[in-house]
Amino acid sequence: MSGSGKRRKFSRDVRLLQHADFERVYKRGRRHFASHLTAFYWRREAGDTLRIGFTVSKLLGGAVQRNRMRRRLREAVRLHWPKYQAPIDIVINPKKSLLAVGFPALGKEIEQMFEVVRKFAEKPNPGGAGE
Repeated sequence: MSGSGKRRKFSRDVRLLQHADFERVYKRGRRHFASHLTAFYWRREAGDTLRIGFTVSKLLGGAVQRNRMRRRLREAVRLHWPKYQAPIDIVINPKKSLLAVGFPALGKEIEQMFEVVRKFAEKPNPGGAGE
Protein backbone atom coordinates (compact mmCIF):
# COMPACT_ATOMS: atom_id res chain seq x y z
CA MET A 1 0.00 0.00 0.00
CA SER A 2 1.12 3.53 -0.59
CA GLY A 3 1.04 6.23 2.05
CA SER A 4 -1.99 7.97 0.52
CA GLY A 5 -4.42 5.05 0.77
CA LYS A 6 -5.14 1.93 -1.18
CA ARG A 7 -2.96 0.99 -4.10
CA ARG A 8 -4.88 0.57 -7.34
CA LYS A 9 -4.42 -2.89 -8.82
CA PHE A 10 -5.26 -4.66 -12.03
CA SER A 11 -8.14 -6.94 -11.16
CA ARG A 12 -9.15 -9.68 -13.58
CA ASP A 13 -12.07 -7.63 -14.91
CA VAL A 14 -9.76 -4.88 -16.28
CA ARG A 15 -7.22 -7.21 -17.91
CA LEU A 16 -7.35 -8.86 -21.29
CA LEU A 17 -6.67 -12.53 -20.65
CA GLN A 18 -8.07 -14.53 -23.57
CA HIS A 19 -6.15 -15.04 -26.81
CA ALA A 20 -9.39 -14.41 -28.76
CA ASP A 21 -9.74 -10.98 -27.13
CA PHE A 22 -6.21 -10.01 -28.19
CA GLU A 23 -6.84 -11.24 -31.74
CA ARG A 24 -10.10 -9.29 -31.97
CA VAL A 25 -8.36 -6.06 -30.95
CA TYR A 26 -5.55 -6.63 -33.46
CA LYS A 27 -7.86 -7.50 -36.37
CA ARG A 28 -10.74 -5.08 -35.83
CA GLY A 29 -9.21 -2.28 -33.81
CA ARG A 30 -7.46 0.98 -34.46
CA ARG A 31 -3.85 1.84 -33.74
CA HIS A 32 -2.07 4.61 -31.90
CA PHE A 33 1.67 4.92 -32.58
CA ALA A 34 3.98 6.56 -30.05
CA SER A 35 7.75 6.75 -29.74
CA HIS A 36 8.10 3.82 -27.35
CA LEU A 37 4.89 1.84 -27.82
CA THR A 38 2.03 0.99 -30.13
CA ALA A 39 -1.49 0.73 -28.74
CA PHE A 40 -4.34 -1.15 -30.41
CA TYR A 41 -7.86 -0.35 -29.23
CA TRP A 42 -11.33 -1.61 -30.06
CA ARG A 43 -14.85 -0.84 -28.78
CA ARG A 44 -16.69 -3.84 -27.31
CA GLU A 45 -20.45 -4.29 -27.59
CA ALA A 46 -20.88 -5.24 -23.94
CA GLY A 47 -19.31 -4.14 -20.69
CA ASP A 48 -18.68 -0.81 -19.07
CA THR A 49 -14.97 -0.68 -18.29
CA LEU A 50 -11.64 -0.42 -20.05
CA ARG A 51 -9.67 -3.64 -20.33
CA ILE A 52 -5.93 -3.67 -20.99
CA GLY A 53 -3.47 -6.30 -22.15
CA PHE A 54 0.24 -6.25 -22.88
CA THR A 55 2.12 -8.16 -25.56
CA VAL A 56 5.91 -8.21 -25.51
CA SER A 57 7.55 -10.04 -28.42
CA LYS A 58 10.56 -12.31 -27.98
CA LEU A 59 12.25 -10.15 -30.62
CA LEU A 60 12.57 -7.41 -27.97
CA GLY A 61 14.96 -9.37 -25.78
CA GLY A 62 15.27 -12.17 -23.29
CA ALA A 63 12.82 -12.94 -20.52
CA VAL A 64 14.41 -10.45 -18.11
CA GLN A 65 14.09 -7.54 -20.55
CA ARG A 66 10.55 -8.52 -21.58
CA ASN A 67 9.39 -8.82 -17.98
CA ARG A 68 10.95 -5.45 -17.16
CA MET A 69 9.06 -3.88 -20.06
CA ARG A 70 5.83 -5.48 -18.88
CA ARG A 71 6.35 -4.27 -15.30
CA ARG A 72 7.14 -0.72 -16.43
CA LEU A 73 4.07 -0.61 -18.66
CA ARG A 74 1.80 -2.02 -15.96
CA GLU A 75 2.99 0.54 -13.43
CA ALA A 76 2.69 3.45 -15.88
CA VAL A 77 -0.85 2.38 -16.78
CA ARG A 78 -1.75 1.91 -13.11
CA LEU A 79 -0.51 5.41 -12.24
CA HIS A 80 -2.29 7.08 -15.17
CA TRP A 81 -5.51 5.03 -15.24
CA PRO A 82 -8.23 7.33 -16.60
CA LYS A 83 -11.28 8.40 -14.61
CA TYR A 84 -13.64 7.77 -17.55
CA GLN A 85 -14.83 4.26 -18.30
CA ALA A 86 -15.93 2.86 -21.64
CA PRO A 87 -16.28 -0.63 -23.13
CA ILE A 88 -12.91 -0.49 -24.86
CA ASP A 89 -10.17 -3.13 -25.08
CA ILE A 90 -6.58 -1.91 -25.37
CA VAL A 91 -3.46 -3.93 -26.20
CA ILE A 92 -0.11 -2.23 -25.67
CA ASN A 93 2.98 -3.39 -27.56
CA PRO A 94 6.26 -1.82 -26.41
CA LYS A 95 9.19 -0.98 -28.63
CA LYS A 96 12.75 -1.86 -27.65
CA SER A 97 13.43 1.79 -26.76
CA LEU A 98 11.02 1.45 -23.81
CA LEU A 99 13.83 0.17 -21.58
CA ALA A 100 15.95 3.27 -22.22
CA VAL A 101 13.27 5.93 -21.76
CA GLY A 102 12.72 7.62 -18.41
CA PHE A 103 9.61 6.73 -16.44
CA PRO A 104 8.10 10.27 -16.65
CA ALA A 105 8.34 10.16 -20.46
CA LEU A 106 6.69 6.74 -20.49
CA GLY A 107 3.90 8.07 -18.27
CA LYS A 108 3.36 10.95 -20.69
CA GLU A 109 2.99 8.51 -23.61
CA ILE A 110 0.49 6.44 -21.62
CA GLU A 111 -1.51 9.60 -20.82
CA GLN A 112 -1.54 10.56 -24.51
CA MET A 113 -2.68 7.06 -25.43
CA PHE A 114 -5.55 7.25 -22.93
CA GLU A 115 -6.53 10.65 -24.36
CA VAL A 116 -6.70 9.21 -27.90
CA VAL A 117 -8.82 6.32 -26.60
CA ARG A 118 -11.09 8.74 -24.69
CA LYS A 119 -11.76 10.74 -27.87
CA PHE A 120 -12.50 7.51 -29.73
CA ALA A 121 -14.88 6.39 -26.96
CA GLU A 122 -16.81 9.67 -27.12
CA LYS A 123 -17.52 9.35 -30.84
CA PRO A 124 -20.93 8.05 -31.84
CA ASN A 125 -20.79 4.49 -33.12
CA PRO A 126 -23.17 4.11 -36.07
CA GLY A 127 -21.34 1.20 -37.71
CA GLY A 128 -21.41 -1.32 -34.87
CA ALA A 129 -19.05 -2.12 -32.06
CA GLY A 130 -15.78 -2.35 -33.96
CA GLU A 131 -16.33 0.45 -36.45
